[in-house]
Amino acid sequence: MGSQDSYEDLTECALSPELEKKLVESHGECVFMWANSKGEPFGVVMSYMPKDGKLWLTAAATRKRIPALRRNPRSAICINSTGGKMGGGKTVTYKGNTFIHEDRATKDWFYPEFSRRLRPDNEAAALAFQKFLDSPHRVIMEFVPDYTLSFDAALMWARSPEVVQ
Repeated sequence: MGSQDSYEDLTECALSPELEKKLVESHGECVFMWANSKGEPFGVVMSYMPKDGKLWLTAAATRKRIPALRRNPRSAICINSTGGKMGGGKTVTYKGNTFIHEDRATKDWFYPEFSRRLRPDNEAAALAFQKFLDSPHRVIMEFVPDYTLSFDAALMWARSPEVVQ
């Protein structure tokens, strides 16, 4: 069977760079994954902020993922279009390294930008959120991707129009 008469090879069904950018910029939640102390994979849903080709997140230093990332920065992020304006069927997964920041300079630019991203229509709520985030034991997570795997279901369905009739 060739690549066009089955779903065995979906390498030609990747998101275009424009759709990938739109997906990442228009959504605010991802599944963040790492390996725990036993080397087992684990993931949670987290809010994120894209900036300069990286994804930025935050968590309390006491969360299990923070010491795990200090031991092993290898991690992954998956962003899915389901529930958003783009509709379903679009996803991007990144593998990379997550670096933990605790310095005041990073917190000073991150908290205001992150708060406005999550509360764009309410400046008072964004400021209140920023104050709650700026706690003594919170860290900033800088995810730097080095591998991308994306998927656009519309391209898959276009290969098999008889399935969607």
